[in-house]
Amino acid sequence: MKHEPKKHIDTYQHKGLRLQLTNILKEKGITDQRVLNAINTVPRHFFLDSAFDKIAYEDKAFPIGEGQTISQPYTVAFQTELLQVKRNDKVLEIGTGSMYQSTILAEMGAKVYTIERQKNLYKQHENYLFKDVYLNMKFFYGDGFKGQPSFAPFDKILITAAAPFIPPKLIEQLRPGGLMVLPLDDEETGFQRMLRITKKPDGTLAEESFHNFSFVPMLVGKS
Repeated sequence: MKHEPKKHIDTYQHKGLRLQLTNILKEKGITDQRVLNAINTVPRHFFLDSAFDKIAYEDKAFPIGEGQTISQPYTVAFQTELLQVKRNDKVLEIGTGSMYQSTILAEMGAKVYTIERQKNLYKQHENYLFKDVYLNMKFFYGDGFKGQPSFAPFDKILITAAAPFIPPKLIEQLRPGGLMVLPLDDEETGFQRMLRITKKPDGTLAEESFHNFSFVPMLVGKS
């Protein structure tokens, strides 16, 4: 990160709390040092209302308006680790939300294309604090189920809401050899099962299943 935005203060206390959070994530099984470094670098409290300042580095999800949340740091780290992000990867993110997950990806050097369906949340990107820091981000207002075909193919696709099914248009936009990570609804448990999908060179898919999580639903269309 080259510099800090004006009007927001990242104190030594904040930095200490981030380091504590990073250590908690290690204890919970996150091993990718690049993911941990990004979590330790990006000021999560900048993405939350000032009322959450003192608790921004607890390993919890918090509301951000429009019925959406900023994901629990462990969830962010877990999904990012599964995505195996490499510098200059083209990553399509479905569900911009607070822009925190997007920023973690950008901090890791990915070229981030992120879609938000909630108009009020999308408009917040106009005041994105790190516009001059992360030039590798593009924001879109649209239907996440449709993706961004004009920028496809993508090396990686990340869905940050509970998908009722694997979106076929997103699979089409994933390059052969690419990875998609998504929480897929599990009717039996009422939670979501984290999946990693690999698109093989012949177009067939290989699925890996991980832990259960709880996400807000992925909805069709724009709001």
